[in-house]
Amino acid sequence: MGFILLPHFTLLPFAGFIDSLRLAADEGDHSRQINCQWTVMGAQLNEVESSCGVSVRPWEVFRDPAEFDYIVVVGGLLHQGAIASDAIIEYLQQAATQHVPLVGLCTGSFALIRAGLMHGKRCCVSWFHYQDLQDELADVTPVADQLYVEDGDRITCAGGSAATDLAAALIERHLGNQWARKSLRILVLDQARPANAPQPQPANNKYLLVKDRRVRRALLIMEQNMSRPLSTTKIADRLNLSKRQLERLFVKETGDSLQRLYRGMRLGYGLWLLRRPESSVTTVAQECGFADTAHFSRAFRAEFNMAPSEARGRELTESMR
Repeated sequence: MGFILLPHFTLLPFAGFIDSLRLAADEGDHSRQINCQWTVMGAQLNEVESSCGVSVRPWEVFRDPAEFDYIVVVGGLLHQGAIASDAIIEYLQQAATQHVPLVGLCTGSFALIRAGLMHGKRCCVSWFHYQDLQDELADVTPVADQLYVEDGDRITCAGGSAATDLAAALIERHLGNQWARKSLRILVLDQARPANAPQPQPANNKYLLVKDRRVRRALLIMEQNMSRPLSTTKIADRLNLSKRQLERLFVKETGDSLQRLYRGMRLGYGLWLLRRPESSVTTVAQECGFADTAHFSRAFRAEFNMAPSEARGRELTESMR
């Protein structure tokens, strides 16, 4: 596998993916490239700074794409200048003409899009960057409710820890389950999640449709404060708006009031949490910012026309089939 690091790439998906390969590469923990081989490439050998400031120097300049089974592009921050240089774009296009499978981790998929290599493809994206993908106006189908998506010889991944799940799937495909399990065990992971597992922070439909950046920022603040809901005044203060301005913006952009939408987001989060059998209804209520279980149960029934226990029962029944 050849890795290409884009400016301000995120460390976790890169480290999780490449460490999974390393641990599956030999029987011990010696990092010998026996079962798997990998390299980090660049148009030049200049260090590439990650989103957290840690820099990585490519090991070599681009080599013939045909030498690789996969080329993995690791992205990160979108608004810190150019995502990929012309040299990287040209190399990816060359790889595509040679039918080398291309993998986009985190926002690495944006480089594939800008290289014109994702036309008509499904593209996995973090819920956090869904709107950014929509703004690209590319001929792609965004997918924000899965960990990763494989569409022909294009594989895209939401990033974060999901890169480890994707790496495990590819290791199992080419080396077998025992090697994938070895990597996961040493990484202290129970098992790899499937591609269609939901992203841990489900996207809110209202957020995906919002254009006003102030409302989008407010929705992100709300997403990050589920267990301890903020007042409208506190959210407005963070945005340097008055409470009345923010309330008007919300009605204009979403057709709903901020607090009513906030409540719906928290209940939707609760519905997602109830899929995890280890979480009690009481715990879910607390995670969603409700003072007590009874209050949560009443609100949940009013929103979804069923009790929290019914939602859990249906999910468990479906998972057993």
